[in-house]
Amino acid sequence: MTLPLPTPGAPLEHYVSTAPFDPMQFETMSAGQTRYYKASQKQLMWWKFKRHRVAVASGIFLLLLYAIVVVAEFLAPYELHTRNVEFIHAPPQRIHLFNEGAFVGPFVYGRTMTLDLNTLRRVYTDKKQDVQPIRFLCRGDNYRFWGLVSSNLHLVCPAIGGQMFLLGTDRLGRDVLSRIIYGARISLTIGLIGISISFVLGILIGGFAGYHGGVFDLLVQRIIEVLQSLPSLPLWMALAAIMPVTWSPIIIYFGITIILGILDWTGLARAVRSKLLSLREEDYVLAAQLMGARPSRIIGRHLVPGFMSHLIATATISIPSMILGETALSFLGLGLRPPITSWGILLTEAKSVSVIAFYPWLLFPMIPVILVILAFNFLGDGLRDAADPYK
Repeated sequence: MTLPLPTPGAPLEHYVSTAPFDPMQFETMSAGQTRYYKASQKQLMWWKFKRHRVAVASGIFLLLLYAIVVVAEFLAPYELHTRNVEFIHAPPQRIHLFNEGAFVGPFVYGRTMTLDLNTLRRVYTDKKQDVQPIRFLCRGDNYRFWGLVSSNLHLVCPAIGGQMFLLGTDRLGRDVLSRIIYGARISLTIGLIGISISFVLGILIGGFAGYHGGVFDLLVQRIIEVLQSLPSLPLWMALAAIMPVTWSPIIIYFGITIILGILDWTGLARAVRSKLLSLREEDYVLAAQLMGARPSRIIGRHLVPGFMSHLIATATISIPSMILGETALSFLGLGLRPPITSWGILLTEAKSVSVIAFYPWLLFPMIPVILVILAFNFLGDGLRDAADPYK
């Protein structure tokens, strides 16, 4: 639009444009910049998490492990308590694809056992002429899925009349691989249940101590100091030893879980308290108080989300510590007891040096413990960074 030139000496007319203002006509953003500008906080968190490749791989690994927990009976080649008395302390078998230059598919060789009279060890020798193909989606040992539904369908099975011990057997001839798969159900779920108890106690006690202060805060801090001054392992052992031996394995499982959760809330409670002491003086907290919001709503709705990244990091660190706690207690004979099977109970087979020297495959349950702890730590790093996408 062309405006007329003003007459010399005449007052200038005031002009206001009624056209809508478009800021993009002065600064044009690319498609990627527009997508980032319009993204929600959840999208930003997801994009930042995906950039942490190790955390993504760790998350996928943990999801696969927890999927194994759901269908452990189906994935295990043998039932948990199946004994192969002819193959006690048998070493792991190798999977082969070719036999005498011909492709056969995945198979293992049959074995013969002889007794070494000098060392009294069982010596197993592969029989090259005995080819035992591995079966898939097959019928094998009977089991009760989650103790409810009877079935005998397995993902993999040994050949009919054959054996398949990919990770060897223990002193009773039980398949180590199958027992590791079954043990994952206890060792992995005990961390989730324990951290749930720890989080509820830590956020509630630490939140009210930091928000209200006063006598309650002083009392909570003294209790936390006393609990943190006690050595963790002896305290776990003392509490675990209190449980009567007449209790059922399920009650002992929940008892160990509650013990681990109760003793782990102190660090989280102290962290929540320190954060709330600084955040409770903010203007938005005062506004919520003037509007009549209850303390529980202010803490849960306005304060706790402000440091959610710290809570996520604490959770991913606490879960492996609880797994290690259960493993240590079970290894010492003060935690879970048979017939419940966990990775800690499996490691009790390798207590003596002689057993480790002669049968090193009994240490295989240690490998998933290490991998799970590393995966949780890497996942925690990625989630902690993603929780603050603007940094």
